[in-house]
Amino acid sequence: MAYETTIGLEVHVQLKTRTKMFCGCATGYGEAPNSLVCPVCLGYPGAMPVMNREAIRLTVVSGLMLGCEIARWSKFDRKSYFYPDMPKNYQISQYDKPLCLGGGVSIDLEDGSEKTIGLTRIHLEEDVGKNTHFGSSSGVDFNRAGHPLMEIVTEPDIASPHEAYAFLQTLKQILLYAGVSDCNLEEGNMRCDVNVSMRPVGSPELGTKAELKNLNTFKGVFHALEYEQQRQSALLARGECVVQETRRWDPERGETSSMRTKEDAHDYRYFPEPDLLPVVLDASQISVWGEDLPEAPRARRSRFAQEYDIPAYDAGVLSADRDVADFFEKAVSAGGSAKAVSNWIMTDVLRVLSETGRRVSDLPLTADALGGLTKLVEDGAVNMTGAKKIFSVLVEEGGTPSKVLDDLGLAQVSDTEALERMVDEAIAANPKSVADYRSGKAAAAQFLMGQVMRLSRGKANPPIVLEMLKQKLDQ
Repeated sequence: MAYETTIGLEVHVQLKTRTKMFCGCATGYGEAPNSLVCPVCLGYPGAMPVMNREAIRLTVVSGLMLGCEIARWSKFDRKSYFYPDMPKNYQISQYDKPLCLGGGVSIDLEDGSEKTIGLTRIHLEEDVGKNTHFGSSSGVDFNRAGHPLMEIVTEPDIASPHEAYAFLQTLKQILLYAGVSDCNLEEGNMRCDVNVSMRPVGSPELGTKAELKNLNTFKGVFHALEYEQQRQSALLARGECVVQETRRWDPERGETSSMRTKEDAHDYRYFPEPDLLPVVLDASQISVWGEDLPEAPRARRSRFAQEYDIPAYDAGVLSADRDVADFFEKAVSAGGSAKAVSNWIMTDVLRVLSETGRRVSDLPLTADALGGLTKLVEDGAVNMTGAKKIFSVLVEEGGTPSKVLDDLGLAQVSDTEALERMVDEAIAANPKSVADYRSGKAAAAQFLMGQVMRLSRGKANPPIVLEMLKQKLDQ
């Protein structure tokens, strides 16, 4: 029997707030263990939670970006469980009345088509602590406990590891655009639980699922799903049953292993959080937050291709990062042609960012400077060789392209009389190349071109020089 894969994701995203969800402790990363804690996030008796308004706003903004229906009335609940990383022995979360319902994420499939992955809900909760194991002992760091954590739950619409990977990449891009999270996987800003099952092709009934917990890399999700597909298919092919359970992914061994049987909702004994009032949002407040939404990455990619008449590939690269996209548009408005600015960003700016690990906003090079440099090249004030030298200075030191041009003495020579003297000198000094050209070896003209550029110290205007060379050589 042929089987098909059904996948649902639960993506946990730490929100970009200064303080924790229910107390005033900072949300820093990398601090000494258990240094960002207080009686509230440590669960001391009598400590009372106070809701973080900014976390509510960021969750609503996320919902609006993802096309969700925003609940005018929602509430928090207690989710009881007894693990060492949860100091209160319960987690404040949302159960039956979350902040956001529905919505979806459109992804690009491998065949070039588009598919929308539906969302079930987005709810807000507090993060738990972090366990660290030292051989025969373990330690718990509660610095992370209480950090505002948004959980984005998909419908079981994902049909392959490739689709899951594309969904996570697209979701991350949207959340970064909205500025709701740093989505730094290394720092645990974004983690994922995966529900995966197999069913006979065409069957309306979902198969028995296994849940894979706390995957913190997109490649880990991809490879864990590949393994589970094979494991569950092999079980079903032998006539065995898939057990509903929670499993862990071991990236070193490349396999999953059983942790515990899967809990159901009633195991957590949810009940309304008695120390917090419901969240009530009026339409005007939601509208105000919605007015500040950025243009979505997919919409911006489409607009770039149409408005600036650049290839779809260029538009995709430029719109992938919001800061880079903003930089591109500012550079074009400063006078550079869209395609030329696109080429500079894709070949030079992104190379610098990759080599240095910096963001475009960290560079001394400004968008106005890049636009101005592009215009200098287009106006013939400097050739590309000189422009590359100017770019290097702007990236390291900043400044304006025109001043760097003057400081380096790179102004392009376009004076025809001066260029003609150089062309004549190059022709006179290289009779063999002249003979080669006239015998049909077109490459000889490029050699002579290089000689003229050497005589001009790289300042000659290439198109004018090439035209002069051809006229004289063809006489």
